[in-house]
Amino acid sequence: MSSGEKYLEESEEFSKNYDLSDTVILSVPYDKTSTYGKGADKGPKAIIDAYPNLEFYDAETKEEFYPNKIFIDKPILENSSPDKMVEEVKKRVESHLSKNKFVVLIGGEHSVSVGTIYAHAKKFKNMSILQFDAHADLREDYHGSKYNHACIMRRAQEVSKTVQVGIRSVAANEKNNLQKVFFAHDIAGKSGWQKKVADSLSKNVYVTIDLDVFDSSIMPSTGTPEPGGLNWYEVVNTLKEVAKTKNIVGFDIVELCPKKENSAPDFLAAKLLFKLLIYKKLYAKK
Repeated sequence: MSSGEKYLEESEEFSKNYDLSDTVILSVPYDKTSTYGKGADKGPKAIIDAYPNLEFYDAETKEEFYPNKIFIDKPILENSSPDKMVEEVKKRVESHLSKNKFVVLIGGEHSVSVGTIYAHAKKFKNMSILQFDAHADLREDYHGSKYNHACIMRRAQEVSKTVQVGIRSVAANEKNNLQKVFFAHDIAGKSGWQKKVADSLSKNVYVTIDLDVFDSSIMPSTGTPEPGGLNWYEVVNTLKEVAKTKNIVGFDIVELCPKKENSAPDFLAAKLLFKLLIYKKLYAKK
């Protein structure tokens, strides 16, 4: 039995009734193609461990979202080629979407997002993708694979329009693949850009969040940290603006590489998941 499966068996916090849950969290502890710091395969469990320690009443929105409304699916433990992993993720997410579940994927390195993006693009027409990230991830292929973590947004562009936020690292051979980008150096310390981000998106939006979008001073636990990132309120206020005006159809949070000596980034990732679920719940009513 894997550590993830053992955790699910012992957990009393989350829903054990799939049919009564409207949200499914799917873990993909995959870390095969990362090229600098390793450890993203430990990220999903760290987020799930941290989540029950949140206060489930949100003071900002005055909304509540308890774990017993969330079903934790068995992790996808495919650990061979990225191609096989992507296909496994796609199949599992398609199954949940066919039952009208709201799917949240947690990784793992950023390559895990490809399969769920494919599945959501197939179901939701007029869908765009909002990426929060330090890196453009727009290579055609990298280290012999088109599903490497450095290629995620190039694959996404094949099925949807993309909008990138917080980018501060771009390779020369990625420049021609850039679409709508809000570079970190252009938005730092400025106001009003969150609405411009929302206005750039189509009706249905899939959100992919690489945690290295945050400045490394508050999120050091990533595979490739970059200085000059966004702060907490810059990210969550953007998510709130998008949730107010668009239909968020799904999201993922990836690239947490937990460190035993510092659990704050784990809690940040869990709180981010919670906040986006709160915004989805609140603004979906309107």
